[in-house]
Amino acid sequence: MPELPEVEVTRLSFADRIAGAQIVSVQLGKPLRWALGCEANRLVGRRVVRVTRRGKYLLVQLDDGVLLLHLGMSGSLQFAPLLPPRGVHDHFELGTSLGSLRLHDPRRFGAVVFATSLDDPRAVKLLGRLGVEPLEEGFDPLSFHRALQLRRSSIKPVLMAGDIVVGVGNIYASEALFMAGIRPTTRADRLSKPRVARLHAAIVAVLQRAVALGGSTLRDFSSAEGQSGYFQLDAMVYGREGLPCRVCEAPIKSMRQGQRSTYFCPQCQKA
Repeated sequence: MPELPEVEVTRLSFADRIAGAQIVSVQLGKPLRWALGCEANRLVGRRVVRVTRRGKYLLVQLDDGVLLLHLGMSGSLQFAPLLPPRGVHDHFELGTSLGSLRLHDPRRFGAVVFATSLDDPRAVKLLGRLGVEPLEEGFDPLSFHRALQLRRSSIKPVLMAGDIVVGVGNIYASEALFMAGIRPTTRADRLSKPRVARLHAAIVAVLQRAVALGGSTLRDFSSAEGQSGYFQLDAMVYGREGLPCRVCEAPIKSMRQGQRSTYFCPQCQKA
């Protein structure tokens, strides 16, 4: 599933190239997770102002309204002056004066939703409960610690919930906890301020590194330019069960938390 780094990599790969483009056509395929929310031809003639991101949503901000794009579990975007004919899994295409933006989504858990503004109830429903952005100034160690003090659950599921801080998905939660030396099963409210400060720094470092490496390509993720990510090759614990820890050489272990695989080093993450 594409997480924050993959979504940010996707944004960076086409945001500058589509800015200023005028929409000339909209083509819809099979229904996605949610309906578009307007007649497709209502978008024709509008201009793309900028592309931003909130959590795992790409916000294609128009001169009148905004498109909220979510890649779901298997989605990817392509943007190019000329794309090949649409395939069976290409379910949304925005033709513009600068090129076509196409959503490819075999499992159809992705979505493209139109809202009149970010205050529109449809946008608020999707974005209103998201936590702070980990790569922006609003994410600070003291506020992070205060929020964690209210949670009695294990720290890894708390990180992945997305209501305290967004974008720390399965891969990046495992990696950040390893970097901070925190066992994934440690209760969130039992982390001291110094340990939360280390975790805060680790989350920022891991996500920045993931963006720099183009995200993680475990199956079929690619940027809007068709480039794969390489963070998974740099991972310290994720996907390395049974292999020696890169720090202490103890075998990496895995377990299930919230129906997701968690990877950790039993020596480097004792508590």
